[in-house]
Amino acid sequence: MSGGPPKALPSTGPHSLRDMPHPLAGSSSEEAVGGDSTPSPDLLMTRSFGDKDLILPNGGTPAGTSSPASSSSLLNRLQLDDDIDGETRDLFVTVDDPKKHVCTMETYITYRITTKSTRVEFDLPEYSVRRRYQDFDWLRNKLEESQPTHLIPPLPEKFVVKGVVDRFSEEFVETRRKALDKFLKRITDHPVLSFNEHFNVFLTAKDLNAYKKQGMALLTRVGESVKHVTGGYKLRSRPLEFAAIGEYLDTFALKLGTIDRIAQRIIKEEIEYLVELREYGPVYSTWSALEGELAEPLEGVSACIGNCSTALEELTDDMTEDFLPVLREYILYSDSMKSVLKKRDQVQAEYETKLEAVALRKEDRPKCLTAWESIIPLLQEKQEAK
Repeated sequence: MSGGPPKALPSTGPHSLRDMPHPLAGSSSEEAVGGDSTPSPDLLMTRSFGDKDLILPNGGTPAGTSSPASSSSLLNRLQLDDDIDGETRDLFVTVDDPKKHVCTMETYITYRITTKSTRVEFDLPEYSVRRRYQDFDWLRNKLEESQPTHLIPPLPEKFVVKGVVDRFSEEFVETRRKALDKFLKRITDHPVLSFNEHFNVFLTAKDLNAYKKQGMALLTRVGESVKHVTGGYKLRSRPLEFAAIGEYLDTFALKLGTIDRIAQRIIKEEIEYLVELREYGPVYSTWSALEGELAEPLEGVSACIGNCSTALEELTDDMTEDFLPVLREYILYSDSMKSVLKKRDQVQAEYETKLEAVALRKEDRPKCLTAWESIIPLLQEKQEAK
């Protein structure tokens, strides 16, 4: 790459859904997208049950060993990784460097968001801002409002997970940092969400509070009006495909909840058993020192208990660090899908309510015409009298 000037990647703008498969779709759905017609939003929601892994790669590898002179040249000298479809990446986002802030009213953690991009939507090739958890929550809510037909990746839970006492501990903060980094990378990998204006503001604005205040009152009023209209309304005819998805999600969430409770109970029992094993090991070692003839077998028992303790500790750590987070993420994705279906039902309920209002007005039209015809002679008599 040193033979010529670095060449920046032009932005392609928001991808057409006809040209790029939905990131949550499987291989069969990718083939279906290649048709002539643009798939409907309803079809996009049904594609969220793809069998492939939802996590797509996102990152860059240095193309050369020498250090570039500026951030711009650094970006241009990155060898952009290719995704499964062979497209070149032009946007990289990372979450790192958590810092604790102690104020008079509260204590919170902020994370550094580093963005590198060659898209024309960004004025600079690189940005670095700090965000706290509630800023990520604001971004997700904005994405849900502006892209109601898309499945928005879930955020890690705000409150402390079971077993974690100090939410400012290094272990908890690092776990949340990884989850927030995964959240932003999933949005970055999305062909539609990555071009959302709120996502751009989140990555580039130094003062995000100014943007948070804009339009809050209007959106609140609109949301309340929709809830008021559709609050007590029952859908007349919900499409069968969405009814099937809703039933599947309910069953899926129920089974996941059962697995989660069983896993929590297993981990609790493993921890209790581990405490007992650690108490028994030294007992057998002390016993072996007092019994000369039984010293060798007692030392063997003590060593076996030590090996069991080590293996059980590794098994517990694997379940806590690998199994439970993935299980919880499935539950959060299931909740996100339910939220999308709920919003779709609200839109349908509002549509059916308006249809009923139009039908009532059509029924009242003949009555109004009859009343008007009865008033016309009276008006004519009054005019003749004058």
